[in-house]
Amino acid sequence: MKKQKNDNIQVRDARQKRPLRRRDVLRAGTMGAVASCVAVGQALAKPGVIKKGKRYAMVIDLRRCVGCHACSVACKSENDVPLSVWRSWVKQVERGQFPNTQRHFLPRLCNHCGHPACVEACPTKASYQRADGIVLVHKDRCIGCKICMAACPYNARFLHPDEKIVDKCTFCEHRVDQGVVPSCVNTCQGSARIFGDLNDPDSEVARLVARESVQVLKAELGTKPRVFYIAADTGVSGRIRKEV
Repeated sequence: MKKQKNDNIQVRDARQKRPLRRRDVLRAGTMGAVASCVAVGQALAKPGVIKKGKRYAMVIDLRRCVGCHACSVACKSENDVPLSVWRSWVKQVERGQFPNTQRHFLPRLCNHCGHPACVEACPTKASYQRADGIVLVHKDRCIGCKICMAACPYNARFLHPDEKIVDKCTFCEHRVDQGVVPSCVNTCQGSARIFGDLNDPDSEVARLVARESVQVLKAELGTKPRVFYIAADTGVSGRIRKEV
């Protein structure tokens, strides 16, 4: 477009009936940018999204996982988990036909979601999320109604057979609070599990999430899982296979 002597752009404001000057365009752009920042800030301010401080997460590198179940055994021993129920387990699936077969492993646990559906569903507020993102169950408030179990899309919760309250993975918060990694991470023979602060750019967890092509379970639900997988069996759809 041609410019006038006063550097006006040949576009007229329909309401003011005057040339729209370059400064008006810049001002509108600035206001739009500010509005976008405000919208992002409001989104980050929603409950369940950790903005400041620590935000614990786990990365599971399936290129290193051999399906030994040492993590599951360590979890049971550390947390005195009864028989028949699990806080952490490893699913495995065999694909193909002999002799062209593959075995895939997928370690499972609570995802400690950024938007935990279990916390929203709990009628007694027994399920809650700490400031660092760890999702826990307050034993004194839980009435064993199982509503949170139905709300969790990852089947990560169970009814404790002895205590009759809901139980789940806690990221071994008693260890984390003492500066020690969860028992499953400490025991993993292949160093496939990495735990740390996602808000610390120097942590191994943050570097892996930033550098690697990571996947989460059922990302389409918007729960913001904090357990990330590397090299998961995603199939042609790009999503982790449902049967795994």
